[in-house]
Amino acid sequence: MRFIPYLNFDGDCREAFDFYAAAFNGKLTARMSFGESPMAGEMPPETHGRVMHSQLETPSGILMGADGPPGSSTRGGVVNVDVGTPAEAERVFHALSEGGSVQMPLGETFWAHRFGLLTDRYGKGWMVNCLKMPGE
Repeated sequence: MRFIPYLNFDGDCREAFDFYAAAFNGKLTARMSFGESPMAGEMPPETHGRVMHSQLETPSGILMGADGPPGSSTRGGVVNVDVGTPAEAERVFHALSEGGSVQMPLGETFWAHRFGLLTDRYGKGWMVNCLKMPGE
């Protein structure tokens, strides 16, 4: 299990991650806009240029981030919990959501066997991810 900071932006994720890559001598290993994603047809056209996911890697860690929908209060961040199996994702998600609120129920997505988003009973945001391997 890995804990990865996930920063939320309101339209300036691309600019911020270019800045962080230079500041930390890191490498952007992933960046996808909503318009480039398999969900593009379900998203309003004004969201297509916004970043759905960005990943910066350095020798000492990973930083992830995205833009939220326009007008949402998405500034801040959450902790992404990267787990190895769907069963572990289920266990962690259900434990963290006890007494909290679920923003996106745990389920399969195009990038993950399981993904869910919640706020725990202490007001802290969490993403639980059991990623698919390329080609799955």
